[in-house]
Amino acid sequence: MSVRAHLVVERPAFRLDVRIAAAAGEVVALLGPNGAGKTTALRGLAGLTPLSGGRVELDGAEVQRLPPERRRIGVVFQDYLLFPHLSALDNVAFGPRCQGLGKAAARRVAAELLDRVGLAGHAHVRPGRLSGGQAQRVALARALAVRPRLLLLDEPLAALDAHTRLEIRAELRRHLAGFDGATILVTHDALDAMVLADRLVVIENGAVVQTGTPSEIARHPRTDYVARLVGLNLYRGEADGHHVVVGDVRFSSVERLTGPAFVAFPPSAVALYRSRPDGSPRNLWRAVIDGIERHGDNVRVHLHGPIPLLADVTPSAAADLDLIPGQDVWAAVKATETHAYPA
Repeated sequence: MSVRAHLVVERPAFRLDVRIAAAAGEVVALLGPNGAGKTTALRGLAGLTPLSGGRVELDGAEVQRLPPERRRIGVVFQDYLLFPHLSALDNVAFGPRCQGLGKAAARRVAAELLDRVGLAGHAHVRPGRLSGGQAQRVALARALAVRPRLLLLDEPLAALDAHTRLEIRAELRRHLAGFDGATILVTHDALDAMVLADRLVVIENGAVVQTGTPSEIARHPRTDYVARLVGLNLYRGEADGHHVVVGDVRFSSVERLTGPAFVAFPPSAVALYRSRPDGSPRNLWRAVIDGIERHGDNVRVHLHGPIPLLADVTPSAAADLDLIPGQDVWAAVKATETHAYPA
């Protein structure tokens, strides 16, 4: 592993205790809600937040007692923190100069990096005249200029508008693919994590609650937060063969399990009816509509009953059913649409 860390940070109302590892050439995303401890973990790795316990190893050497400038770590902050009085070139050259490189040599390194990120023509422009996307690329070049073994990115796309974010996300993916050190990315945006990262580490309340590849996390969420993030209804219950009992609801599933289990299905798998449907759908129960909202091309219906539930229906179906808050409906999910796995 390029980096292996156990990070413990104690505060009066919060405790972070997480283990993080990333190999050279790997991008690991720390994903979680606001206040989960993601940025605290990143700052602990960088040496910007003191650790209460644990250790940080980089290429096999302990670095937790070293000051930030001696850790061979590059950081791209959420607001980029470019020096406003320096040109893009001198912003990028700042790190190599601090490492003892001469002015001319540092500027050559900076010019090469600006060219790599497509900003050779903006070398003498100050940050105040750069667009958000350009500033992000200068910040990335500045982080890479110190030849780090670990690159830390704190919400690197959060300050960008939606159109620029799409473009810069694709560019950032290409740059990270060419970086031979380990990268740790902090984000609360599922799409950023899924597109940029090889592996996800989900943090909630200062602890790791799930880790895996993006596809593993999407298929097998283990907390309500992760389920909402990937757009699934998720419940925890007790499995007995092809059934999972969640409170008063007995789910049928194609998987055969015994013991604690999760059952998950997308909102699009939920069918709504004004009256009890004919036939015998295996997963069927009464529910009450809490609220209705537009969700992409569909209408998302929030329901409560024996279990809370999200259902996505087409606008025409919502109109035909005349759905309104407070209305009683029947909700059904086919057994083939549910996915059960061990808890």
